[in-house]
Amino acid sequence: MLKISNNVFLADEEIELKAIRSQGSGGQNVNKVSSAIHLRFDIHKSSLPEFYRDRLLKLQDQRISKEGIIVIKAQEYRSQDKNRAAALERLQSLIRSVAYTQKKRRATQPSRAAKARRLDSKNKRGQVKANRAKPQF
Repeated sequence: MLKISNNVFLADEEIELKAIRSQGSGGQNVNKVSSAIHLRFDIHKSSLPEFYRDRLLKLQDQRISKEGIIVIKAQEYRSQDKNRAAALERLQSLIRSVAYTQKKRRATQPSRAAKARRLDSKNKRGQVKANRAKPQF
């Protein structure tokens, strides 16, 4: 079970994990051992609440295909177990990211004192620059 939030969990059967050979350097280990993990998660067939599914499908992320399948490849570690944990963690963070809603910004006006401070600092800066000029006789 993958815990998304206090009351949202994903069953292990919904997440397809496949071990593949890793890319890059690593000597003979790369040629012999399948240490990278290829994770596939179908959003449409998942038991996620509708709220999560809709937001995941609207998300503009290269890891989500047009068919609604999340594909994550983890290969940064030489150990298959560590790569499996990293892939699951990335899936978890991706799903959690859509649950967070930003607060709407309320437009405000700067106070009179803030405007005065801004103009004062601009005036001081102008004086500093004016003092650098050559003196006029």
